[in-house]
Amino acid sequence: MQDLDFSTLLYRYFFFGWLFRDASRGNMFERSAAWRFNQGQARWLLTYMRRWLGCGLLLYGLGSFVELMLNAPGLSALFYVPSALSVPVNAVIGAAWLGLKALPGPL
Repeated sequence: MQDLDFSTLLYRYFFFGWLFRDASRGNMFERSAAWRFNQGQARWLLTYMRRWLGCGLLLYGLGSFVELMLNAPGLSALFYVPSALSVPVNAVIGAAWLGLKALPGPL
């Protein structure tokens, strides 16, 4: 197996775009095949949701600790902002998962 750079591994740990194929290109058969492939890969989206949820909760906890225990509200923003950004990322992942599970394939 090919060794990957740490930055590539980190990207793949948090972002799932590399798992899917483009279902908007090609003829009808190629689009349908890509859609079926993407539906099979949708099982990994829940794993990505858990990762983002865990990181969001960890960052929120660190922000709370820094704000309350160290009395540094300005520094706590470095943890609160990424924590808050994990919420819309999870919403997008959830919408993608629901779409791949519920919507019909391309015509």
